[in-house]
Amino acid sequence: MTSKETTRAGFVAVMGAPNAGKSSLVNALVGQKVSIVTHKVQTTRFQIRGVMMEGRTQVVLVDTPGVFAPRRRLDRAMVKAAWAGADEADAIVHVVDAAAASRVLKGRTGGQDARADEDTRRVIDGLKNANRTAILALNKIDLIKRDELLALAQSLHETGAYSEVFMISASNGSGVKDLAARLVALMPEGEFFYDEDQIADLPMRLLAAEITREKLFLRVHDELPYGLTVETDSWQDRKDGSVRIEQTIYVEREGHKPMVIGKGGQTLKTIGELARKELSADLEREVHLFLHVKVRPGWSEERARYSALGLEFDA
Repeated sequence: MTSKETTRAGFVAVMGAPNAGKSSLVNALVGQKVSIVTHKVQTTRFQIRGVMMEGRTQVVLVDTPGVFAPRRRLDRAMVKAAWAGADEADAIVHVVDAAAASRVLKGRTGGQDARADEDTRRVIDGLKNANRTAILALNKIDLIKRDELLALAQSLHETGAYSEVFMISASNGSGVKDLAARLVALMPEGEFFYDEDQIADLPMRLLAAEITREKLFLRVHDELPYGLTVETDSWQDRKDGSVRIEQTIYVEREGHKPMVIGKGGQTLKTIGELARKELSADLEREVHLFLHVKVRPGWSEERARYSALGLEFDA
């Protein structure tokens, strides 16, 4: 192989507290949406691999679940999946919500900011325990003053957990190209793991379920319980080129069902329309989407559900 043909490829784990902007950053780096993004914390439940191509270098970005204090079995499985992604990575990017972290640094603690700071400290401690350093990506810099940003960067860099610091805004793209260039430079020589035109390592049935789950979170806001999941029951390619998809939204309690369905079925209809529109765009063909809502008490304690998501049941 000549130097001209030499390829480089590696894995980058994208870690951080829930809602720090990990999924937004992965989507920005890939250039297309591969991971769902909502204002709700703990949205990503399993490792999603987005593929970034830059010349003859392939960077596989592992969007990990948020690192937080686990309370339930599902929480523990998600946190373990996050650290597993870091263990296998050639590089680690720790995404921190700069605006929230700055407020804590100035003594304005409380609520979600305080929890995010605790989660950030967990990542720092985990990196030290694993004898690893990460690239610190201070996200949402468009929401913070420059002097406050510099003070925050210095404070976190002094922990010794980071090799370097990048200041970015995943939402508007500021600083993302510089971070991408650095990740490309860190990748070792090797053959590509995925086809050059592949943007994600995620089965379409699972991706379709994730898209619908995103619309659920975005539509019902705070009323929606976290105790729900979406499964793609059937995927039928039709002769006219369209696809018929049937999905079931599982909730854990009978009282949760009306929240998803809405008055006269309007909420469910809207969710279906939004999901169908995005699926049609992604698949570049007509999609017929049918949604059902069922009560399944204790679904989050079923071993099969964890296997389907690539999570470890006994974490």
